[in-house]
Amino acid sequence: MRLMPSIIGRYIAKAFLIGIMSTFVICALLIFMIDMIELLRLSGKYGTGSLLTLVQLALLRLPTYTEFLLTFTVLVGSIGALMHLSRRSELTVMRASGMSVWQFLRPGMAVALILGVLSVTVYNPMAAASRTKAEQEYAKAFDRDSNILQTSASGSWLRQSGVDGQSLLNASAAAERGLSLTSVMAIVFDQNGIFKERIDAKSARLMDGYWKLQDAWVSRPAEEPQQYGTYLLSTYLTPERASEALGSAYATSFWELPGLIEDAEKASLSTETFRIQYALLVARPLLCLAMVLLAATVSLKSFRSGGIQTMVVTGMIGGFGFFLLAEISRQLGLAGLAPAWAAVWLPVSLTMFVSLTVLMHQEDG
Repeated sequence: MRLMPSIIGRYIAKAFLIGIMSTFVICALLIFMIDMIELLRLSGKYGTGSLLTLVQLALLRLPTYTEFLLTFTVLVGSIGALMHLSRRSELTVMRASGMSVWQFLRPGMAVALILGVLSVTVYNPMAAASRTKAEQEYAKAFDRDSNILQTSASGSWLRQSGVDGQSLLNASAAAERGLSLTSVMAIVFDQNGIFKERIDAKSARLMDGYWKLQDAWVSRPAEEPQQYGTYLLSTYLTPERASEALGSAYATSFWELPGLIEDAEKASLSTETFRIQYALLVARPLLCLAMVLLAATVSLKSFRSGGIQTMVVTGMIGGFGFFLLAEISRQLGLAGLAPAWAAVWLPVSLTMFVSLTVLMHQEDG
């Protein structure tokens, strides 16, 4: 008799794993095909890359896109697994044998928690490395920066110093962990803090002690703008600090983020983006667990009682509502209107509390 719960637990865990992974694979295939269509369009417009090159590039970009889908696939896969068990009346038999909802949800929660941990500790570093490689291959294939590099709507801003004085640097996109910039604008001051010149350049690359700007227009007070093929802007910025200031948080693995946050604080650089990203990764396993509880609130009803479609639609709407709330909360954190821990953990805590309340009301009255 002691073996029965273990056998049933493994059976339920297998159903959850199949449901979640099947959903993930289907979503990944859809994303791959959509990305391939976009790459083929860009190839016809900008590049001459072969089909094999485009396939390799799409595969390199795929982990970055699919990493954000995990919690969604846990929700949909859990709904599918529970509905499959319910349709075959297996949940009814389990209830009749004395198992509570918490007992047959436990294997699914364990699967979601393990997948969440693996996605943070293994899949995230792989996606970060794949993203960096994809940026390089994209630039080679199309001779332009990848559209997944944009860090914000207004680009990245950086205050820096050099032997010639201070300057404010803005870039619409950063590649290679902040070492290569696109659409650069620099406002330069002299040693006394007086405005000296404005530089608008097509691109910039960090060298040893200076930025090398290409195709630059330099505007100075009471002078006509002048164009330079190459223009040098001094900086004390090192490649490590450039990564902290301008590199995308999504291109930094979970294991590297604490060190980058510490180094950025020492350098008096903004750490909000990295703190939010780190908090999101830490919270992901618990978020996956919350998605199983949310799925259970709409998937335990017997097929014979009807109304299954309505319950599933309700669950999907609830899931999208959570993702919308989480994104709003994240933007508040990025804007500095809420602490990083609050911006990430409050939506997760709210989802778990609501799901547990609904489940207890459904099962225990």
